Parts: sequence; structure tokens; C-alpha cells
Amino acid sequence: MKALLSEQPGGPETLVLRDLPDPTPKAGELRVAVKACSLNYPDALMIEDKYQFRPPRPFAPGLEVAGIVEALGEGVTSFKVGDRVFVHTSHGGLAEKLIATPSQCMSIPAGMPYETAAALLLTYGTSLHALQDRARLKAGETLLVLGAAGGVGLAAVELGKASGARVIAAVSSAAKAAVAREHGADETLVYPSAITDARALAALFKDACGAKGADVIYDPVGGEYAEPALRAIAWEGRYLVIGFPAGIPKFPLNLLLLKGCDVRGVFWGAWVQREPKRHESNMQHLLELYASGRIRPRISARFPLVEGGAALATLLRREALGKIIVSME
Repeated sequence: MKALLSEQPGGPETLVLRDLPDPTPKAGELRVAVKACSLNYPDALMIEDKYQFRPPRPFAPGLEVAGIVEALGEGVTSFKVGDRVFVHTSHGGLAEKLIATPSQCMSIPAGMPYETAAALLLTYGTSLHALQDRARLKAGETLLVLGAAGGVGLAAVELGKASGARVIAAVSSAAKAAVAREHGADETLVYPSAITDARALAALFKDACGAKGADVIYDPVGGEYAEPALRAIAWEGRYLVIGFPAGIPKFPLNLLLLKGCDVRGVFWGAWVQREPKRHESNMQHLLELYASGRIRPRISARFPLVEGGAALATLLRREALGKIIVSME
């Protein structure tokens, strides 16, 4: 099999394509022939040794996979050879074959394309957990989504609308604003790609959210965007910390006091391990939303495995309008 490997710490340009023996599933494992792998920011952090989990090298990045079960280890009865599956794994997705456990897999519904399946699990799972379990978002509340045209941001826009919230999508270009509106955003605002005036940015957020402010702020961006956004939060609002592609922010704690608000961390992967039954319920809800047409993963670019490094670089340049997929076919 072919795999795109991280053999030394560094950026996407350090990934190398290698030929490896097909892995053999041990007892309690299965082997999946990967059809599509969706890229996410943790993949970039992992190859630079900046993520909280560091697999031993060499390893293939890739957390979010769709494929076909092609071999079973001893004792595996919950899947059979030929089953189509989503896989959420710690790494290994940028390869033609992947070893997983049954607990990491879910059946893909009939009719769902592999690329769509690969784009659904992590991004929508993260956003549903954030908005439903961490923020307790209610119908009629105002949701401000930063980075609203990226993978998790666009998922948050759709899920916010499905929850009956008023959704304000904050993005860095007019083209991204148009995409957010296509996916249900009630209002959009375009913020600068480089922050030179934090007060002006805070005023932009406040104007968009209105006098009451945002009941929930979904922040997968971080950096210098975070504090201006927090200044637009409502009394007893909930600020969701998703990720930090723009850097890890620092908040003045007096803002939390004055706003009576909460800052809530969202670590979906750890929650899945701790709460497998609730995760299963969330995934069933996502599949129902997909079947009803209320969510629809957007794929902005497709790359072959040999160009997986270029795909990851595209993500890091914040050029994605939805999800970037590496296809094995």
C-alpha cells in the first residue's frame, strides 16, 4: 500500500509518499481500504509536533476517513467484509489502508458518497457537541460563528440554523460570506485578514450581534480575533473554544466578570472516548439531519494521495470553503 508519511517534524512539504506492506489486523481490529480522507487542522499540528497527541514516527496524518472493511481480526463480529464505514482515528488516514477498532467505526448510510462521509464525522461531530452539549444552544438565541466558511465553521452555521438560532457568520472575504449565506447564515460580516485595530473589530462584532450581544460564540480561529469577539458576547453568554489556527489567545478576566459569561472548551475526541453512548446518539442525529437535507457537507477541493501535502498547505492558507478531501481513487 501507499502512505503519505511524516518522518520528521515540519510542515506539509516534509510529507513523503512511501510503499509499505499491507497492515494485518490483530484480534479485535479490522482493516479498512480507505476511499477518502478529510483534512483538519489537527493534522497540520500533529506533523509539526504541536498537537496534544504525538504518534511515533513514521506516521500518516489523517483523522477522518471513509472506506470499505476488507479484513477482520479475530473476534470482530460487529462488521463484515464489504461494509462501508466512517472511521475516526488518531492518525493514519492518508494511506490506502488503515487499521481500526470497531469502536472507531460507524456504518455509512446507503447512497452517501465516500467523500461526503469523510467530510461529515469530525467536523459536524465537533460542532454538534459544541453547540448542543457544551453551549446548550436554544432556538431564538444568537450564534456568532468565526471562521464560518471553514469545515467546522460551516458545520456550525448549518447546525445553528437547524437548532432555530439566529446565525451570524464572520469570515475573511466576500466569497466566504457568500458560501456561509448559501448554507443558511442569517447575516454575515467580513473581518480583516490581519488585525490592526482590535477596537474597530470589536465594534464590527457588536454591530452585527445587536445590543443584546451573541448568546453563543463559536471560535475555531483564536488569535487576535478572540478578545474582540468576546466583547460582543451577551450577558451569561457562552464562548466556545474550538481551535487556534490564528494562535492561542489570552482573555482579560475582567471581561468574563463584566459579562457574566462562560468560556467553555470543546475537545470532541476526548469526549467521544469518555461518552461513547452520547456520541453514538449525536451521530444518529447527524445522519437524520443529513437524510432530511438540513446539513450538507461542502467539499471545496479534492486531491490525490500523492498531493496530500499540497492539500494540507491549502488548508493552512485558510483557502478552504468547507472541506478538503484526499481521495484514494
